[in-house]
Amino acid sequence: QVQLEESGGGSEEVGGSLRLSCTASGSSRCMGWFRQAPGKEREAVAAICTGRRRTIFYRDSVKGRFTISQDTAKTTAYLQMNSLKADDSGVYYCAASTDLLGPLTFQYATEYTYWGQGTQVTVSS
Repeated sequence: QVQLEESGGGSEEVGGSLRLSCTASGSSRCMGWFRQAPGKEREAVAAICTGRRRTIFYRDSVKGRFTISQDTAKTTAYLQMNSLKADDSGVYYCAASTDLLGPLTFQYATEYTYWGQGTQVTVSS
């Protein structure tokens, strides 16, 4: 059983930056970030996986603006969010998978076994 705890959410203006952190009680093959806006489905934002080499995936709308990283112990994942847009608002969830995910599967919430409680991100103009 892996417990995940997110931190770092808050309110920011359009164009600003926020950094989210996710601390896990144990290790996993992949850690990812999802977000859910009111009335919308939960969507994958980014994932970082450790296999023979480290692989990183992003949804298209955050490429070039968001950066996912992980500490050397692979128990804390970070999401640096720059150039924030109003559409980035939502509850951000950290998730962990015991499987090694790929460029398609990282997007599926069902691939992740463990979830955090979520942290609110609000971007206003």
